[in-house]
Amino acid sequence: MKEEDKVLTVVEVAEYLHVHPSTIYRLLRRQEIPAFRVGSDWRFNRESIDAWRTAREKQ
Repeated sequence: MKEEDKVLTVVEVAEYLHVHPSTIYRLLRRQEIPAFRVGSDWRFNRESIDAWRTAREKQ
C-alpha cells in the first residue's frame, strides 16, 4: 500500500465504509470514530479505521 493511501479524507472514508459523508460527520461530532485534524479538515488513518470497525463488529 502506498503511503498516501494510509490517510483518508471524509469522503474517502465514507466510500471505504459504504456510508454517506454525513454519517461520518455525525460520528465525528459524537467522537465515536478515530480521526485527527489537518487545519480545518478531518483525516483518518486507514489502520485505525480498520481496528475501529473490527471492534464495533464484535459489539
